[in-house]
Amino acid sequence: MGGREMDGQWREVAEEVLTGMKEWRQQHPRTTFTEIEVALDERLSRLRARLLQDAALTSAAADLSGASETERPWCATCERRLEARGQRTRELTTVQDRTIRLTRSYAACPSCGNGLFPPG
Repeated sequence: MGGREMDGQWREVAEEVLTGMKEWRQQHPRTTFTEIEVALDERLSRLRARLLQDAALTSAAADLSGASETERPWCATCERRLEARGQRTRELTTVQDRTIRLTRSYAACPSCGNGLFPPG
């Protein structure tokens, strides 16, 4: 995903957050500060999850298929370079309980078979 495309999608999600919060506030004119904060945090968590997902997917670790041997991670057990073994999808949960899906390279050690779904 290119930088401009990501910027446009992030702006779209941010606009949804702002519009949603404005509409919510109009529908709930007599709420407490804490209720407003909870409503805002719930909406911002959507934007936060999208930013986290996209940032992780633009990481160099997201696709190891074209990485040279020196760019691939090491096996923690054998200390050998891992080999790319295709793409895998993993679901992660943010601290605000939002689920994000990351489809990234999966790597495995050619010696011991330990696998790694690269972080970052």
